[in-house]
Amino acid sequence: MKPTTLLLALFGALNVGLQAAPLIEATPVYAKADATTTVLATLKAGTEPVITVDGSNVPAGWAAVTLAGPHEVYAANKDVSKALDVRPGSPYLTEPKTGSPVFAIAEKGDQTEIIDYRGKWTKFRLSKPVTGFIKSTAKPATPAAPAAKTPTLAPAAAVASEPITDAPATAAAPTPAVVNIGRAAPVGDGGSSVLPRLFQGKFASTYHPLRPRRPYEFQLTDAAGARYAYVDISKLLATEQLNKYVDRTVVVYGTARSVPGSTEMVVVAESLQLR
Repeated sequence: MKPTTLLLALFGALNVGLQAAPLIEATPVYAKADATTTVLATLKAGTEPVITVDGSNVPAGWAAVTLAGPHEVYAANKDVSKALDVRPGSPYLTEPKTGSPVFAIAEKGDQTEIIDYRGKWTKFRLSKPVTGFIKSTAKPATPAAPAAKTPTLAPAAAVASEPITDAPATAAAPTPAVVNIGRAAPVGDGGSSVLPRLFQGKFASTYHPLRPRRPYEFQLTDAAGARYAYVDISKLLATEQLNKYVDRTVVVYGTARSVPGSTEMVVVAESLQLR
């Protein structure tokens, strides 16, 4: 047998065992081969876990599996760069609070997308595989025996029939969403690729006699009075009476982007109305 053919045969034999049998019950995936560590995810009954190729260092009674993602994780705003990426070496957390379990550690080149903004925390969609561990004592589901079928012969004329192709699926039209108090839409550089969204919160002035002047005159705050985004009113009509909105819950239609030189967000308002 030629060396290339032998390598292909070995590679094929290796891949046969990568897809494990379906799980018979919901199975937690731990960050380490230890049931007291962080639960990264829970695989539903019937899931076929993907076993990691290199399992030589996995303790007995455990199996290393790959969670393909995407995953929803959180990062502290102080760990987010001006380019809105999580700095390498910073932790991705499972919840937006100090001391919450670490899901993974940020690496250079991670593919992330901002999907939410909560005070001092930013929620990301992380698109990369993460390795976790499940107990190998989990019982695989027993597949049901297929029903016996009587073979039938197709007529000779059917052999020359044209192949059947699947009709393309029709994508559902997107539904506009209101971003509630304390939340923000995906943020970009303010270009045409970023679509306007609806933002809801308390409309407040940023002026304070004992504090430095803020980059914008107004802001949106949550129920606790904490700012989660500035409001840029430059696109609103000059005749708009903004005082009637101050300290009241409003809905702002506009585009979210980052404030240059900081981790703050700003909504470029196109319209403003009372909630």
